[in-house]
Amino acid sequence: MGIFGRKNNSPESTATVTAAAVNPDLAALTGEYTIDPAHSTLGFVARHAMVTNVKGKFTDFSGALHLDGTDPGASTASIDVTMDSIDTGSPDRDGHLKSSDFFKTDEFPTMTFRSTKAEALGGDDYRITGDLTILGVTRPLTIHLEFNGAAKDPFGNERVGFEGKAEILRSEWGLTWNAALETGGVLVSDKIKLNFDISAIRQA
Repeated sequence: MGIFGRKNNSPESTATVTAAAVNPDLAALTGEYTIDPAHSTLGFVARHAMVTNVKGKFTDFSGALHLDGTDPGASTASIDVTMDSIDTGSPDRDGHLKSSDFFKTDEFPTMTFRSTKAEALGGDDYRITGDLTILGVTRPLTIHLEFNGAAKDPFGNERVGFEGKAEILRSEWGLTWNAALETGGVLVSDKIKLNFDISAIRQA
């Protein structure tokens, strides 16, 4: 995942920072990383009944990153999410989301993301594009990232962290169930906000 770069303030700077503009001090972070689910969050927000937000997350997932501090475009990311691990704080609602109305977890137990492009945008801002697969439907997803830094924890693990945000229309993945409200509108929004808070550990 391309999370390395240095802000380019010249008039000639473009949306994507080239490899030549990458901070050479960050080249030492190049390597293979595993996402630490115990210290990471994969969350989402949906509008409910047109008046409030319902927040949820997935608690069972795994992922791997290849970070390239010299050439951000060569960085990659993959993640696999167990759909039965959805948690919105309401067992009844979680059961409905797992049912045939929504995620059909018996038939489609896993959601996946595989990156296809990574870009440094300057400063701590980055962008990654990839293929998101839900219900057997694969469509592109673009995630905007902010690099939070790198550190060694008390157990000797070398970590990197970043936050990410994205928005999708769930109907584009076949998630179309809804109910009309008497006052107009629908029960569940089509637009879903995704948020990520990721800690990844460097592999030996």
